[in-house]
Amino acid sequence: MNEFLITLGWLGVFAPMGFGALGSAIGVAIAGQAAIGAMLEAESGYGRYIGVSVIPSSNVIYGIVVMFSLQQPITADNAGALFGIGSVTALVLLLTAIWQGRACASAIAASKSKPEIFGLSLAPAAVVEGFAVFTFVFALVLARTI
Repeated sequence: MNEFLITLGWLGVFAPMGFGALGSAIGVAIAGQAAIGAMLEAESGYGRYIGVSVIPSSNVIYGIVVMFSLQQPITADNAGALFGIGSVTALVLLLTAIWQGRACASAIAASKSKPEIFGLSLAPAAVVEGFAVFTFVFALVLARTI
């Protein structure tokens, strides 16, 4: 039983980085595909499309920091807390990166037709980023209590 708990603890430590990276890769791919399509149709502004397409990559950074904050000797006593904090953080980082990629893709699609709304069209992606940041901060606070 202790070995199973310790395995769950290790999973909790490394899941935020792994799922954060997976979500970032998916989100950047979604937004990147929109950026490539926009570059084919637009006469200028290519750099901003690429810049917007990499916004979901922040989640892997959050995951790495959470992973390091959870890193400690894993015992049967702390494995549940490590798994709980790590797995919930991992799930949120995965999903927010994907949804942020979709929001960025929409911003790219909208701003290629109407460039003057570029900044405003990024608001939904910024709100999604906020949810990832909230999760990141709460994970860091909870990691200190283990």
